[in-house]
Amino acid sequence: MEPRIQYARTSDGVSIAFWTLGEGMPFVQTPLIFGHIQLEWQIPEIRRWYERLAEKRKLVRYDGRGTGLSERDVTGFSLDAHVLDLEAVVDCLGLERFALFGTATWGPLAIAYAARHAERVSHLVLWASFARASDWSRSPLVQAVRALMDKDWETYTETAAHTVLGWSAGEKARRYAALIRESITPETLRTVISAQDEVDVTALLPQVRSPTVVLQYRQSPVPNISVARDLASRIPEARLVLLEGEATGLYLGDTDAVLAVIGEFLGEGEEAAAVAEPPAAGAFRTLLFTDVEGSTALTERVGDAKAREVLRAHERIVREALKAHGGAEVKTMGDGFMASFSSATQALECAIAIQRAFAEHSEAAEEPIRVRIGLNAGGGEILASDVVRQLVAGKGFLFSDRGDVALRGFEDPLRLYEVRWREG
Repeated sequence: MEPRIQYARTSDGVSIAFWTLGEGMPFVQTPLIFGHIQLEWQIPEIRRWYERLAEKRKLVRYDGRGTGLSERDVTGFSLDAHVLDLEAVVDCLGLERFALFGTATWGPLAIAYAARHAERVSHLVLWASFARASDWSRSPLVQAVRALMDKDWETYTETAAHTVLGWSAGEKARRYAALIRESITPETLRTVISAQDEVDVTALLPQVRSPTVVLQYRQSPVPNISVARDLASRIPEARLVLLEGEATGLYLGDTDAVLAVIGEFLGEGEEAAAVAEPPAAGAFRTLLFTDVEGSTALTERVGDAKAREVLRAHERIVREALKAHGGAEVKTMGDGFMASFSSATQALECAIAIQRAFAEHSEAAEEPIRVRIGLNAGGGEILASDVVRQLVAGKGFLFSDRGDVALRGFEDPLRLYEVRWREG
């Protein structure tokens, strides 16, 4: 069944068309430069892609201002204006937290939003994207295709369609070229391209705190894989996944592999920890954080596939410990967890169980896993504040004073204590 078209209004008064498909974790896709959320559904290949993408989650797809079914009579196409479009859609749906899917030329939009609203973006997926528009526009292929725009609009759309789908696409390319002509006018496209060519979000990359995966086909002509490597290296703890293939369209090439990477990254298919009853308003909770030490270096050393196996072992061990000790998983960041406990004693018992489980696992594993637990710790350590130490006084836990430590986000140094978790 075709999704129902809905509308959201931006803070600057522009109507934005969107639809949702499926149930589960919200997964919001940025617009396409050639986008039309109704006509796309009539192309079988695109429809199947969206249906599969929405099998385990709630997919949100919208047309950017000036394109598709969104309001066409607009003049401003800056990055900030497009952020308003995204804000309007997620606010209209009441999405407090969601995964964000930045695609191709609108990847910088997803990066900007994630950097500014880290509390709302649970995961960031970047497909065939970049931080600097020049990394896209300077491509000889892009420049050659753009040169046709001012000569003949139909020739331009046919060429753009074949560039995306391949020169042997035939009828598929003709359908896509027709969609391009329906999605945007030549005048609007020139304005959009002019605004996009000024975009550079490089300075925002270190501010992205959401777990991030940079994904594209290895042989794709635009952008070059060197651009993907640079993008991933500048986002803290980002993962780079290069798949074999040369397609640029989202719904082309090895879509099974693309969907598998996205599903695994979003944490689907794993056994979730038991969900505890939500605490009453104002209830006191103890939070536990884990972090795999050197996860980025691990990926560089052993490759993405092997690194994912190691991280899956980490997720399994932590979730088993949370389940056994009454912990509620708040969120997972790919290489770390945030969990909540109603008891400081349970939290510390769980932390000790996690470290012992990893120590046992690492004795036989090809790749040992070293995990930090606490606010700011070295590998294999658990650090607790003095408040936690006092809450579990008399419960048999052993602490050693680590002194005052300056922590980001706190005006004054905090007194930290190492929990002695090793036997003997």
